[in-house]
Amino acid sequence: MKKDMKVKKLAPAGRRVTFQLAANPKSDVFLTGTFNNWDPARHRMKDTRSNGKYTITLVLPKGQYEYKFVVNGSWMVDPECQNWVRNSLGTLNSLITVE
Repeated sequence: MKKDMKVKKLAPAGRRVTFQLAANPKSDVFLTGTFNNWDPARHRMKDTRSNGKYTITLVLPKGQYEYKFVVNGSWMVDPECQNWVRNSLGTLNSLITVE
């Protein structure tokens, strides 16, 4: 006979966070940041309606993250985010806190 097994409920792995950016339709738009080791090609954003509104949703653990958008090869901060930090290159990174 098998021993009774207890199932542990695990804490959620994180929260769903949606990032969005307005850019010219048919642009190549990516999200990069501390959550993906600043890989500029890992998280492609989608413009599902071909109207220039790019979005992506990630599940992120609690914490603080720096991020930027890469639009057609040019790095830029989130124009809708009011929280920025200076990086080691002397430019700014957008900052988000996931609670």
